[in-house]
Amino acid sequence: MDRVSGHRNNVPHLYPPIEPFDQRVLDVGDGHQIHVEQSGRPDGIPVVVLHGGPGGGCTPAMRRYFDPKVYRIVLFDQRGCGRSRPFASVAANTTWHLVADIERIRADLGIGRWAVFGGSWGATLALIYAQEHPDRVAALVLRGVFLMTQPELDWFYGGGAGKFWPELWAKFTGIIPEDEHGDLIAAYGRRLFCGDPETEIRHARVWAGWENALASISNDGMGGDSPPNYARAFARIENHYFANKGFLSEDQQILRRMDRIAHIPGTIVQGRYDMICPPASAFALANAWPQARLVMVARSGHALSEPGISTELLRATDALHLSGQV
Repeated sequence: MDRVSGHRNNVPHLYPPIEPFDQRVLDVGDGHQIHVEQSGRPDGIPVVVLHGGPGGGCTPAMRRYFDPKVYRIVLFDQRGCGRSRPFASVAANTTWHLVADIERIRADLGIGRWAVFGGSWGATLALIYAQEHPDRVAALVLRGVFLMTQPELDWFYGGGAGKFWPELWAKFTGIIPEDEHGDLIAAYGRRLFCGDPETEIRHARVWAGWENALASISNDGMGGDSPPNYARAFARIENHYFANKGFLSEDQQILRRMDRIAHIPGTIVQGRYDMICPPASAFALANAWPQARLVMVARSGHALSEPGISTELLRATDALHLSGQV
């Protein structure tokens, strides 16, 4: 770990909105078609953006963390979500399928090496991809670290975070019979995949609402329900991955394989009061990564859009190209 720094929230100045110069649908097999887009400078520094969830999909705002005069920005919707098809599908949808998809996209676009930018589940996927293909990764910029371990799942779905938000936890657990509270991921899974659209959407909205309510430090409770199609894809895919422990072979797999990417430079931006992905994971990751710089952002939570988080991510992407590391 190079250093740990603090940060006071400032108002971020995101780069202006830009439109993609290329959009395509990539057939990756298994019946899946992945939506891919490129924006910024066609001959610029390539960076791939990995969205969260799993199942969250990309948004146009994700383009705005990179100088479009410098970067060639690649976004794609992971299997089953966003503009990729089939929608909300978990068939042939695992971490290893996604790693293969990232490599397929890189090759299809003719990119040799690229920077990888990801937050939350996107940070998880970025680390796993880098560990599988270290020769293809020039640098990593991560936010809200999630290492796909059992303690992290227990924190969020076993009552840890619920001790800080008891009224929201009561709503999340209240839709499930009490005798199933010992494994809420499994209990929700039985309903998210029951085949009855009304039941699936009702439980998907509560699942998504629990996470959305805790994303930002400025939130003071659950907002409105997510759109039904979005909630269903997000909840089903996320539940599928969590029920299968991220399809990893061991609980601490990412930390135990950090030697594979010890040489790759990285920046970790972590909200001090992140209720979804507590800072202990970011700290452990930084300690296992010689080339990492951990920035702990004061008075910030999990969301990409929080001012302090956005400011540090912009600082990281600007520093990356100015340093000549990519």
